[in-house]
Amino acid sequence: MFYRPEDGHGLPHNPFKAIIAPRPIGWISTVDKQGRANLAPYSFFNGVSDDPPMVMFSATGNKETRDDPKDSIANIRDTGQFVVNIVSEALKDAMNTSSGLYDRGDDEFQHAGLEKAEGQTVGVPFVKSAPAALECELWQEIDLPGTAVMMIGKVKGIHLNDAFLRDGIFDVSLFRPLARLGYRDYMVVDSLFTLNRPYQS
Repeated sequence: MFYRPEDGHGLPHNPFKAIIAPRPIGWISTVDKQGRANLAPYSFFNGVSDDPPMVMFSATGNKETRDDPKDSIANIRDTGQFVVNIVSEALKDAMNTSSGLYDRGDDEFQHAGLEKAEGQTVGVPFVKSAPAALECELWQEIDLPGTAVMMIGKVKGIHLNDAFLRDGIFDVSLFRPLARLGYRDYMVVDSLFTLNRPYQS
């Protein structure tokens, strides 16, 4: 089949997110002006550069309970800082809990039963049990068509859980990162293989 997005797809559910899959989950922690922590997952997330290391995530629409930006976006606009927490299989339920509709100022760390750890280069806590966390300063905010906004962050500090370092390699098979698919589906990375690039002179 072929369809133009503006014409609709004619399927029971939009296949777009199922096409772009799997997607890593950016579990974004922020603080508001009063220093209250917020934690929320975003499935449009990825790295965009490694020298310097930079990441992006995007949020679509406003907070469902009111006509305001989502708390993560509002907080980053106020502070210029955020942390990306990597989601392991063991943290899937906590991640899902943190995606709930809570009032502004509610602490999703508490709702999800998560312990905070203190940021070293930013004034934002991260998930202590996360396999890795990326401390970021906002580099640029980009308004996308519709109601979406993209936040690009420059990584200022990186936390790695030593339990997942093996022979100098950060081994994702040890913590099985969670990835987002389409609809309500998720997957874990539990199988790896290596490909060498063809020789180039």
